[in-house]
Amino acid sequence: MKYTKLERNFIFYDVGNSAYILIATTIIPIFFNLLAKEDLAPATYLAYWGYAVTFSTLVTAILGPILGAYADIHGKRKTFFGLFFLLGFLGCLLQPLPTTWLAFLILYILSKVGFNGSLIFYDSMMKDITSDDRMDLVSSAGYAWGYVGSCLPFILCLALLLFHEIIDLTIRPTSILIFAIIALWWLAFTLPLLKSYRQGPREENSLARQSLKESLKAIKKDKRLFFFLLSFLFYIDGVYTIINMATAYGSSLGLDQNGLILALLMTQFVAFPCAIFFGRLSKKVDSAKLLMVTILAYTCIAIFAVFLKTLTHFWILAALVGMFQGAIQALSRSYFAKLIPQEKSSQYFGIYDIFGKGASMFGTFVVSLISQITGNQNLALLVLVVFFILGLIFFYKSAFHKEKTVS
Repeated sequence: MKYTKLERNFIFYDVGNSAYILIATTIIPIFFNLLAKEDLAPATYLAYWGYAVTFSTLVTAILGPILGAYADIHGKRKTFFGLFFLLGFLGCLLQPLPTTWLAFLILYILSKVGFNGSLIFYDSMMKDITSDDRMDLVSSAGYAWGYVGSCLPFILCLALLLFHEIIDLTIRPTSILIFAIIALWWLAFTLPLLKSYRQGPREENSLARQSLKESLKAIKKDKRLFFFLLSFLFYIDGVYTIINMATAYGSSLGLDQNGLILALLMTQFVAFPCAIFFGRLSKKVDSAKLLMVTILAYTCIAIFAVFLKTLTHFWILAALVGMFQGAIQALSRSYFAKLIPQEKSSQYFGIYDIFGKGASMFGTFVVSLISQITGNQNLALLVLVVFFILGLIFFYKSAFHKEKTVS
């Protein structure tokens, strides 16, 4: 399949930012555990990690729609994309410097806000990047190449982490080198998009200047969009909670840390062909039906996670997540993009972010709170099963509603 230069540059950013999110969900929690394990009990460590994720998503959820609306009206989509990327890049670069767990968490929050914020404006670029009939394909390719591309710097970083003593490095310079590699990789794959992207013509009409409140009213009237966002609120909450807390969860159970990292690396290789497969399958099968399959699959994954006890169980979980993670994210992004007006895509994707990554703060918060109160990490995951079931119910209402979308 051939892609235009702009489509390729769009896909490149997924390759760049996926390296950050891979290290953020694997190595960063382990470094945090090393700093915090003497001061915090395992359940408390998991809770504090979850609270940090919650706070970073809350900040993005508040800023996203406001800045998104401004970007639509004033043609600043690329500007805000670049600023949030810069915050994430600097946070990643400086991440290994703190020597206390609290300072480490604060830097993590800053880099995660930058990452999440950049995705609001990145996702909203899709309307300018490609046509409606190619959105599923391009979106899936972005996630797929992001998974496999992120493995290259990650494998190098993992080798440094495991064998740093052989090359006569202590853990501190090793960690500085690891985060520098990831930050520079992220930068290298961001520059082509920053250079080539041009925002579409600004709409100086009432629709473009519509307030957030009015946009929410318009969404409520459009039942397909309304029920999709309600569904997305629940099912993607579960997905991001699993992504953000998988390594921390395994560490809190006392599982081997090298085994956890290798399992999540395997997830990336499984996710690549599966994301490509679902992207191509969407040309033959309605994307709404494919999304329902992925939500149902995640329901089963969450049930399995409740009973997770061994490293073997974690590897099975990682493989199952890899099969559906790229598909559910890519198809959700392109499905939503098809439903919204182009001239307001940044504001609408800001709202999408509230229901998505912003809403994931609820999942991480609830899991963290239940874990802290009960001291039982497995029990806390039961809430994710409920999220996926509710997501499936509301998505069914969206997919089979015949009403016209907003325009």
